[in-house]
Amino acid sequence: MRNLFGPNVENIAKHPGAFILQTLKAFRANQGMLLAGAVAYYALLSIVPLLILIVIALSNLVGQQTLLDTLARLLEWLVPGQARAIVRELANFLTHRAVIGWLLLVTMIFFSSLAFTVLENAMSVIFVHRVAIRRRHFLLSAVLPYCYILCLGVGLLIVTFVSNGLQAMGASSIDLFGAYVSLKRFSGVLLYLLGLAGEIFVLTSIYLVMPVGRPSLRHALIGGVTAALLWEITRHVLVWYFATLSQVSVVYGSLTTAIVVLFSLEALATLLLFGAQVISEFERFGAAAGKAASEPPEPFRTG
Repeated sequence: MRNLFGPNVENIAKHPGAFILQTLKAFRANQGMLLAGAVAYYALLSIVPLLILIVIALSNLVGQQTLLDTLARLLEWLVPGQARAIVRELANFLTHRAVIGWLLLVTMIFFSSLAFTVLENAMSVIFVHRVAIRRRHFLLSAVLPYCYILCLGVGLLIVTFVSNGLQAMGASSIDLFGAYVSLKRFSGVLLYLLGLAGEIFVLTSIYLVMPVGRPSLRHALIGGVTAALLWEITRHVLVWYFATLSQVSVVYGSLTTAIVVLFSLEALATLLLFGAQVISEFERFGAAAGKAASEPPEPFRTG
């Protein structure tokens, strides 16, 4: 195990509470909640233009309604309870896509990349020890969001085919010792597990690509699993809260969807950055020794 994760993993396993407390202190010192708010705000601006661009590009390969149905299922992982509302607005826009001019297209491309740029800046605060050693070229930082958008489009295309195949399997049944057993529950469980695996894969890829410096796949996987499991718990709590206890629709009226989406994105951004902080603390444990490893984190100053 020591060779798998790093030289100090045994100490972390012996004192998990101390490691968690140190990670929380470092996250607070780095103004993690403030950074998450910025990422969530720009993600809210980016999500609709990003989805429009992906659907327009992929509609030449797959039916538009099939893509929208797949997006609705995927968005339940991102903004639980509000996926259908976003897809409806997206469908309304796509019905008038013939009027999209070059200026609007360029504007959508620009806004779709904002969240990635802000996320990269937030990661540089958490991985400040990497930035001090190696800085990324500004051209690479400018191109990186669009490469990631392209990869997301390819991923959506693959997920569309896989989910359609699993749904088709769920509509069938097998003959088991003379009894016909429906595969609907099996396909549903398999679809959920594949979705969870895809979530871990996406988060791990973010931790590999976004931070500056030479990434470690093992550390990125630790952060991806941590953030994914925490988000799974959080999103189920959010669904339950907005369905039973929340009075947000009474307070905000027609702004309810935007408020709920922003709140969900901020929760996701917080866990995403917290996973990055876990990776950062693992790297500090591996790189530092003795007193340097136990030094309290220096607070991030905004002015």
